[in-house]
Amino acid sequence: MKLYELLANSIAQSIQEGVLCRGDKLPSVRQASASRNVSAATVLEAYYLLEARGLITARDRSGYFVTSGTMNIPSSPAPAILNQLESTQVDVSELVFEVLESIRLKTVIPLGSAFPSPLLFPRASLAKTMASSVQVMDPWASVDNLSAGDINLRRQIALRYMIDGLHVTTDDIVVTNGALEALNLCLMAVTRPGDTVLIESPTFYAALQSIERIGLRAVAIPSHPKDGIDLAAMERAIQQHQPKACWLMTNFQNPLGSLLSDEKKQSLVALITQYQIPLIEDDVYSELYFGEKRPIPAKAFDTEGLVMHCSSFSKCLAPGYRVGWVVPGRYTKAVARLKLTTTISASVPAQVAIAKYLQKGGYDKHLRNLRHTLLVNQIKFVEAIERYFPEGTCLTLPQGGYFLWVKLPDEINALELHKLALNNGISIAPGPIFSAQKHFTDYIRLNYGHIWDARIEAALSTLGTLVFGLMSSSSS
Repeated sequence: MKLYELLANSIAQSIQEGVLCRGDKLPSVRQASASRNVSAATVLEAYYLLEARGLITARDRSGYFVTSGTMNIPSSPAPAILNQLESTQVDVSELVFEVLESIRLKTVIPLGSAFPSPLLFPRASLAKTMASSVQVMDPWASVDNLSAGDINLRRQIALRYMIDGLHVTTDDIVVTNGALEALNLCLMAVTRPGDTVLIESPTFYAALQSIERIGLRAVAIPSHPKDGIDLAAMERAIQQHQPKACWLMTNFQNPLGSLLSDEKKQSLVALITQYQIPLIEDDVYSELYFGEKRPIPAKAFDTEGLVMHCSSFSKCLAPGYRVGWVVPGRYTKAVARLKLTTTISASVPAQVAIAKYLQKGGYDKHLRNLRHTLLVNQIKFVEAIERYFPEGTCLTLPQGGYFLWVKLPDEINALELHKLALNNGISIAPGPIFSAQKHFTDYIRLNYGHIWDARIEAALSTLGTLVFGLMSSSSS
């Protein structure tokens, strides 16, 4: 990444975090050049880039000013407060299916979707790569390395771990049909029906569905919208319930968007190591960071093979290709055997195409563009919520990913709002689908990973109107 891009990203992060607010004046080019120890040309390039993104504007003879950023909406809703760390039989699939089935139509504005817009990905480049690579693919590639995955793809994945300072070999990696299969294989490898698993509160509904399907019990640990899981509560739950595994998202958690610090990740790994509990690390959003570098996984602190690191290309490169992977640590043999006895292999042409695309070197450029788009979208969404939603609304300001976790005024029922929104052609993800106990009845998750336009803004305006209407009906 060029120096002016690093400077622009640093300023953009300050805007996103609220350090710089709308209307604030940026340092002059001369001041920024001196304080940052860069040339005036570098500062100008950074300011031009920020202006192109819509984050700042130049005022004649006055300098550059922030045009985005929040002023009135409080950030970071309160963390989940659970009186008891209870073991719960999970029964959420019907509610989840009901919600998800209702948001599939293309005519519905997909603010409740779990995926970013497919228009943000290099579809044409991937298609050309697949066409050319399949034509010259070794016929034996369709049967070689079936369980583990394409060797060239595993080599490319191992190289990206190496960038983060993790020593991962090709033999340590099992390629899967997306991250969800990786997560399910890990869960099946270390649990049996009736066992207990620790999860976050709130948590991604797919984790709840997996736990329900296998016949496990869940203990929900409160998580903070900014700092992530409460490790003290987690240790109490370990002592009380003797769980067989924990399923956590350490980077830009869905739906909270929380990011564990490196120190907290290290403490987390120390905790699971002390009690010898495998950690299934769901890490599908780490490439979508807004800071200067990709956050490292908890796996980086694992010395005993207890962390089973799962990720995917579905959220950052090729959603429809369904190519994910896992580094299962000490459970590699168990996961590989489960893979072989279930789906056998992820799509070989898709694996070969992604490996070739990564080898060509365009991936990081695509990621930079994608992260820029998502950051600008986040700011525009927050500004729109500030304009259209009532007082008493709070939200998260995540440092990556593409979700906002929105706390509505207390009297608003998210499931009722979900139904009203659908009647207006808008989908949202209501809070109860992210909880084994169907908590978070006054929360919604909004997806800002779609191209910002007048239609999206109108949808947020309509949502705000619906919230005001529910407030009026509840007070009358």
